[in-house]
Amino acid sequence: MNSPMNHSINHSMNSPMNHSMKPPVMLPFPEKYAPRTLSGIKGQEINIKSLQKFVENFQKEKKKAVLLYGPPGTGKTSAAIALAHEYRYELIEVNASDYRTADEIHLKVGNALKQQSLFGKGKLILIDEMDGLAGSQDRGGIPAIAGLIAKSPYPIILTATDPWDYKFNPIRKLCAALEFSPLSHESVLSILHGVCVKENILLSKEDITILARRSGGDCRAALLDLQLLAAEASEMKLAKSGAMEMLGEREKAISIHQALLQIFKTTDLGTAISSFDRVKEDIDEQFLWVEENIPLEYSGGALAMAYDSLSKADVFRGRIRRWQHWRFLVYAGSLLSGGVALAKNSKSKVCAEYRPTGRILKLWWAKQKSAKKKSVAEKIGKKTHSSIKGTLRYVEFFKELARRDKSSAQRFQESFDLDSEELEWLSHR
Repeated sequence: MNSPMNHSINHSMNSPMNHSMKPPVMLPFPEKYAPRTLSGIKGQEINIKSLQKFVENFQKEKKKAVLLYGPPGTGKTSAAIALAHEYRYELIEVNASDYRTADEIHLKVGNALKQQSLFGKGKLILIDEMDGLAGSQDRGGIPAIAGLIAKSPYPIILTATDPWDYKFNPIRKLCAALEFSPLSHESVLSILHGVCVKENILLSKEDITILARRSGGDCRAALLDLQLLAAEASEMKLAKSGAMEMLGEREKAISIHQALLQIFKTTDLGTAISSFDRVKEDIDEQFLWVEENIPLEYSGGALAMAYDSLSKADVFRGRIRRWQHWRFLVYAGSLLSGGVALAKNSKSKVCAEYRPTGRILKLWWAKQKSAKKKSVAEKIGKKTHSSIKGTLRYVEFFKELARRDKSSAQRFQESFDLDSEELEWLSHR
């Protein structure tokens, strides 16, 4: 059965006038329903108050810019735009990916800072997606932005996903930092429900909850998924169950810093447990990152409980190695992420800079040496008609000969077709 809205659409499509009319442009939901006021920014109330305070007291602030950082879809850009709208500021918006060089930055941002605002209004400068500058083509872009911040007569807001990249050091020290954590699934659920009502999308409560949870706190992704569901469903109506089968699982890689943010800054078990699902680091490296950075976020009883969860996770990891009981991996992962996250009653307000442990570098070197040893053994085994496993037993013999006699090392390189790196490994201690 068609709704009145669908009947109206069908009627207009069949009318003679429609032949000369272009179909209406369908805006993406994240753009169509972007918050127009600060009160519309969900789940970031503390950050919004800090932003308002920054703008209202700008002339007294020591730092002339604020850096909003956190995962995509958490409201960073929307907060800056809503702030300008609510305070009636002229917004100068620059995407850092489009203006990468010093000349381009000065042309766009520098000129905006020199000119008076239209009609005597204030100005707000938004430099969006700073991560776009972290590449080989940012010829002087970051130093140029740092120079403009130091002498800016207007508030500057920058956004980034990973602000701890070393290239951002000149900028980070000039900015106040506000962390936009992933939204709770309740916040995302509230937003999705409102859009479903406005768009007349009949989505079951179960499916909209799944949609909110699987977003990982990324509201933009959740809205795009909702729009995809609506577009693929017949006449904007979805079945009461099974609608999520239309969408494939979202596999979007995140950095280890983003995963740590989700663990250390959330008290939601579901969000924490899924934090490491999309990082490239294996569980051994995850352990080292969590172990190194727990003291930056926790103290007192929370610190003790976090390390207790970490130690229990390590017990399961040891059992996996000893007995090859891989079913224990789920327990190790849950304690490492969810257990550590729930060790606290509330998230810390500290803006911590997560750092790698020195043991990660040692682990990497060990893996590199092991890979070289295996590569050399494989080439020796090929020439001597031996298995790699068998050759690994006596490769140290060749290594000792190569270390003692350079001519032997040279003969080994020629006989076994070793490259320069393999020869270096073979002839050095």
